[in-house]
Amino acid sequence: MIFGLKVKNSLFILLGAAIFAFGLVHFNMQNNLAEGGFTGITLLLYFLFGFDPAITNLALNIPLFFIGWKLLGRQTFLYTVLGTVAVSMFLSIFQRYMIHMPLRHDMTLAALFAGVFIGVGLGIIFRYGGTTGGVDIIARLVYKYKSISMGKTMFAFDAAVITLSLLYLSYREAMYTLVAVFIAARVIDFMQEGGYAAKGATIISEQSEEIANRILTEMERGVTVLKGRGSYTKRDRDVLYCVVAKNELPRLKNVIMSVDPHAFVAVTDVHDVLGEGFTLDEQKRPLEQ
Repeated sequence: MIFGLKVKNSLFILLGAAIFAFGLVHFNMQNNLAEGGFTGITLLLYFLFGFDPAITNLALNIPLFFIGWKLLGRQTFLYTVLGTVAVSMFLSIFQRYMIHMPLRHDMTLAALFAGVFIGVGLGIIFRYGGTTGGVDIIARLVYKYKSISMGKTMFAFDAAVITLSLLYLSYREAMYTLVAVFIAARVIDFMQEGGYAAKGATIISEQSEEIANRILTEMERGVTVLKGRGSYTKRDRDVLYCVVAKNELPRLKNVIMSVDPHAFVAVTDVHDVLGEGFTLDEQKRPLEQ
């Protein structure tokens, strides 16, 4: 730990900042696409007045640093400073050593790659405890206190900024920008929710005990036994609940069907699984991620 920051988290925040800045320079700036949030404001100032985004990014975020310090705590504040400074640093580097890849002839591809690069970059930064300042701080606060996803908050704020960007965008470019922003928002949500995505199975069977034993011994997965009652039959019975990795689902179904081909099985998506077998080993120690 350096200054209270985890080295692993700091490195991933730097990686996310590099991916974000690369997408901004090579797909947004080269193809005259806007962006939302404070990043969109920096692009607005760049296209209208020629201001360097690397500098305006820092200048616009300084007031929000104080909000981050008051409301997010010391560690998140430091990660935010790291992310914001890193984005400005990589913006400066990529503008100086730019790879020319104009895609004006295929704006769909430009919008797609802009959204993916920005979404992946921000998703990594968010997942490891950082932000890049600006609306990222606002989105993080809304998520913290209102449980509204960061992607949705950012999309609403972005739409307002993009409307202002019509000062230099054509309507065609504005529409492609909205496509890029929507893709970025979806990628951010996916990365936030899907780090330990798994499948949850609810199993109702007359042979629930044997099914539970087979899952425990053959798959080495835990099973929770819930008490249920049939609404029609009024009979009490055991209901099994089991969480497995996505690639284990076919094996789980085979185990269930081999015991009771008539078992009722409901499978649902599970996000952010924590605990033994997913983030902890048998000795309750964290697994390497």
